[in-house]
Amino acid sequence: MKKNVTKPAVSKCHVCEHLCCNYITVKIPAPRTIRDFDGLLWQLSHDNIAAFRDHTGWHLIIYNSCSHLKKNGECAIYDDRPITCREHSVENCEYKNSIIKSSLQYFEDFQALNDYCSKRFKTWKKRF
Repeated sequence: MKKNVTKPAVSKCHVCEHLCCNYITVKIPAPRTIRDFDGLLWQLSHDNIAAFRDHTGWHLIIYNSCSHLKKNGECAIYDDRPITCREHSVENCEYKNSIIKSSLQYFEDFQALNDYCSKRFKTWKKRF
């Protein structure tokens, strides 16, 4: 009689490019006014910065690799990694559920947000 042997779950960390170690997100107040959006536009004028809105609110996303990420993808401080890293759930992993696809709105750069604001605000071009 054969035993039903279940294979151990394979961590998604071994099949992705360690996406969660290559950016940070910062929750920001929801922009509402032209001035709020103009401030966000200034932030998106910087390299490796994007913005998105999801069901929890608005966020900046800063694309920059963790300084503890080794070339082979392992964490150099795994045993001493921060609580944020420890609590990151593979259930919410970006491997199959990218921020871009799961966002309600995603602005990759200045131009994307500027185009959005031009449509949202009739007076956008007159804000200066």
